[in-house]
Amino acid sequence: MEHSGASDVEGADASDDAVRVWLVERTYSDDEQNLIILTYATPDGERDFRKERALTSFSGPGRETTAALDVSPSNLGTVSDEETRERYATEVERLRETHAPDDSV
Repeated sequence: MEHSGASDVEGADASDDAVRVWLVERTYSDDEQNLIILTYATPDGERDFRKERALTSFSGPGRETTAALDVSPSNLGTVSDEETRERYATEVERLRETHAPDDSV
């Protein structure tokens, strides 16, 4: 199960125990043109967060894609496929070694 958020803080606020997720995948939507799906995952690869953005929304200041987000646990989905979990965990590890959470990627 995957969830999407709409704001830059992704539903996390001071009352939430926000979970840090890292960018693991960028794909184009098969269903709609000009839609990019950003998938973020927890370091263990077991939980994920999907963010859909129109390709045109990638321009201008404030619309950058960061290496990591802090999201509310209620916005996280569960990754049920073992191979996908391992791939996500590997990608998170790689990204964490080369980028700070707020780096633009």
